[in-house]
Formats: sequence, C-alpha cells, structure tokens
Amino acid sequence: MAKLTEISWNDFEALPLETKKPYLENPGLSDTPYHTLFAQQFDRHLLERLAALSNRIRFMAKSKEGSLYLKSLLPHKRAMLYFSQPSSRTFLSHLNACQILGLTTSSVRDSATSSEAKGESKTDTIRTFSSYVDMIIMRTPEKGLAEQMAWELSNSDRPIPIINAGSGKDQHPTQALLDIYTLLRSFETKGGLRNRTVTFCGDLLRGRTVRSLSYLLTNFENIRQVFVAPPQLQVPEDVLEILKEKGVSYAISDNLREAVTVSDAVYMTRIQDEWDKDKGESARIDTSRFKFGAEELKLLPKDGVILHPLPRRDEIAICCDHDPRAMYWRQMRNGMWIRAALIAMTFGFEKQIMCFGA
Repeated sequence: MAKLTEISWNDFEALPLETKKPYLENPGLSDTPYHTLFAQQFDRHLLERLAALSNRIRFMAKSKEGSLYLKSLLPHKRAMLYFSQPSSRTFLSHLNACQILGLTTSSVRDSATSSEAKGESKTDTIRTFSSYVDMIIMRTPEKGLAEQMAWELSNSDRPIPIINAGSGKDQHPTQALLDIYTLLRSFETKGGLRNRTVTFCGDLLRGRTVRSLSYLLTNFENIRQVFVAPPQLQVPEDVLEILKEKGVSYAISDNLREAVTVSDAVYMTRIQDEWDKDKGESARIDTSRFKFGAEELKLLPKDGVILHPLPRRDEIAICCDHDPRAMYWRQMRNGMWIRAALIAMTFGFEKQIMCFGA
C-alpha cells in the first residue's frame, strides 16, 4: 500500500485526486480512510458501508445500553477541532459525533487565539496540536491546507489522522457524505439512489459542497445533474470535466422552475459573498430567479426532496420548512451520525459496532 512517507509533498500535491486515494488509506484496514481530505476517496462501496454504520450508530444511540457501549469505544482517544473559519453546524456535529463515541475533545475556533497571532506557522500549529490529541478535525479558508497538514503529520514522529471539515472553496467531503446519506435515506423505500435527477441551484462557482457532492453522485447509477445559476456563479469547468470523463449526463440552466419539475432532489445553496474580491460584488448579481418558494414547491414532484447545506438566507422561503419534502433539517442531524461513523471507521471500530448485540 502506498504511504505518504514515500512521496514528497510537491509530488503528492501534483497528483490527480483519485490517484492520491491509496496514500490516504488506513494501514491494515481495507478501503478505509486514514486521512479524510476530499470526495474522491469515496467509492460506492465505501459510501454504502458508511451509511450502514451510521444507521447502526443512530439505532444504538436510542437505548441506554447501546449509547453506553458507543461511549466505551474511544474514551482513550482525544480529538482537536481546529476551526479557523466560522462554523456552527459543522463544528457542533463533529463535536457531538466525538461525544457519541466517548472521545475527549478540545478546540480552537479562532486562529487569533492561538500562537499563529504571534507569527507561528500553520505547520508548527498543527504539529503542536498533534502533541496532545489523536485526531485533528480542521476547517480552514485556505485551499489545500488540510491536505498539506496530513502530509506533514504522516511524515512526523507522531502521525495522526486529519479530517477535512471544509478547505477553501475546494472541498467539503464530510458535508458531501451527509448529503449522500440524506439522499440514500430519502429514497431507500422509493427505488433507491439511481435513475434520479439532482438539481443544484445558487452559488455553484464557490460552493465547495456542490463540488464534493457532484463527484460523490457519480458513484451511483444514472444520476443526471442539473446546474442552475446566474452566469457569474455557474458551476466551474473542472466539475463538468469530471462528469464528462465519467459519462454523467448534465445540463446547464438559468431556469429553476423548469428544472424543479423534473427533479428528484433540489440542492439549494446561498450566495457565498464572503469570497468576494470586491465588497458588494455578489450583491450586484441578480439572484431573484434562483430562490425556492411556494411556487417552486408546487412544481416539485410528490416524492422529490429539497436539500440545503445551510446556513440559508432567503434562497428557501420559510413556507417550505414544514413540507415533508424539505429535508434540510434532517440533513443537518444526519451529519452527526455520518461523522460519528467516519470517526469510528477511521479508528477501526466499524466491526465492533456492526456486530453489537449479534
């Protein structure tokens, strides 16, 4: 098995993402991630294993016996939540996922409160954290930082796994995992996640959740992807190139209502103006036709679902919240379960959980 210690950072960084996968697997655990950095690490088999493990954990957590067993698995491990970019859902779901499994946690949520404010390098900061914990879950506005830190730690005298909880405008793999998990659960009694049309709407250019989910969907049979956005915020070409390479059907559109009528799932996103190069840049784009409200709800098929990575602004009207097809609140809770499954799998406890009570 390829190891990160066998390749220089420059050579590793230059590899295509799918080629990097063998370098990030868990030694001795077949097809199991050690570092979780990008969506390309997950094929359909691994996604279905994670979904099954998530279902098992959420079932066990309903009983005192099951909950205590889960908490007994990892009380000897510690996790660091290093979130140098604002977050509430991603932070809290990872925190609670750790607590479900009994991990002790610590956190830094603002680099201004760490020695980075004194000029310490990111590498030294991460190496410092690794001295105290057994896993680092990190969210950063810097593209590629989680990947580079994973390489650094793997080549240190204390290698520990890193989970990417959002890196720049590039990847958000654990969000994509919870999105896939939500889709699998939404359609599990309705023919499964196959032969579906998934529409993405909003800021598709800068939405890392869109990039990661679009890739994960290529693992499932006959999933057509539709991208609805203003021209200035339309999905980037590198995402489309992946779909072309994999023979996935897709369409580019600026008509949300037309797309909704043929969609099994609509994935709404907010305008990510925190990435604006010039203040007010995004506000000058007309986004009035890219919002989901009462009229769009009427057009959505009866078995369709609405997803959103949250937080939202006004791109989904609150009148949609109580419709049974609105999955974004369930989607948020699903994040806790899939992240608990990922952490348990990373530490090698998949079998013990799946066999509990057998």
